[in-house]
Amino acid sequence: MTRDIRVLHLGFEDPLMPGAGGGSVRTHQINRRLTGLGFEVTVLTTTYPGAQERTQDGVRYVPVGIGRGRNRLTRLLGYIARLPLEARRRRRSTDLVVEDFFAPFSTMGAPLWTGRPTVGMVQWLHARDKARQYGLPFHWLERQGVLSHTHLIAVSQGTADKLTSLNPDATVAVVGNGIELESLEGEVTVGRHVLFIGRLELHLKGIDLLLAAWAKVVPTIGDRLVIAGTGPDEQKIEHLIASLGLADSVDLVGWVSGEYKRSLVHSARLVVVPSRHETFGLVAVEALAAGTPVIIFDIPCLREVVPAGCGWSVEPLDAGALAREIASRYGREADLLDAGHRGRDFARTFDWDAQAQRQAHVYRSVLAAPVKA
Repeated sequence: MTRDIRVLHLGFEDPLMPGAGGGSVRTHQINRRLTGLGFEVTVLTTTYPGAQERTQDGVRYVPVGIGRGRNRLTRLLGYIARLPLEARRRRRSTDLVVEDFFAPFSTMGAPLWTGRPTVGMVQWLHARDKARQYGLPFHWLERQGVLSHTHLIAVSQGTADKLTSLNPDATVAVVGNGIELESLEGEVTVGRHVLFIGRLELHLKGIDLLLAAWAKVVPTIGDRLVIAGTGPDEQKIEHLIASLGLADSVDLVGWVSGEYKRSLVHSARLVVVPSRHETFGLVAVEALAAGTPVIIFDIPCLREVVPAGCGWSVEPLDAGALAREIASRYGREADLLDAGHRGRDFARTFDWDAQAQRQAHVYRSVLAAPVKA
């Protein structure tokens, strides 16, 4: 009998951590399926208050850090400090290492220190934006880290193109995200509120642009903007809402998941994804699956997951154009229903089982590849 392929996944975020992003969801959805395809998977994540080793859906999770990880900075620093040691400790029981890219510099150059065949799993590639935000050369670290990888998986073609420009010698496969089948259930209807779901990062996620647009449009449509999520800029967003006089028309509902999240998306009239940068846009696909049309900025990656007919795109980073599009589409119920049905049909193509099969093929191909001298 063939022994399972033992994967050590450097996964960064635990999907059970409050405020965890879509990347951790993808990690779990793929890995739980890989366990049924001949893989044994251990995921190393940052620690956080209450974190414990566990096995969930056949996937082993091990928190790594120093102390309890009470805030983002201590979680990040503890993970960086301990990860190489923890990976080396497991070297003999590992066939393949998978390194999830993470903020603020994407990659720790894992192939340089794992001692095992290593694949870069790229769900985050925005170090230049973080470099501008903090005035530190994170983009340089990102570039050097990408150059250390021979094998990479991107979640979208736009991300794959960027990786290839950074490292033309790397083999880059595209394996997208999927959706839960439950999100395709229910009748397609025209909802009421306008919705944003995502990590509360004011600049990267374009929440400042969304609020500027909402300030222009709310007197016309007279409804509510719901912002769901948690993140480092929650207080800044609260202050911006107050300074724009939007406290009576914007609801901050915190982190959402499960049935509440599905209900919130299904009952929305429009979902807006105003990101300045994205590697995939899982929230957009989840909205389309629910039959809720999406408005995006016309940027790579997002235009891959919101095709014409399923939603609408506007000139990137133009808050005025975003406001006009929201106002224009909000009252057109027939158009919204049509886009909702088209979007649901498109979203059916995002199948977690199929994506897991593709990722398994990449892993096996890497292990079968000859070792370079």
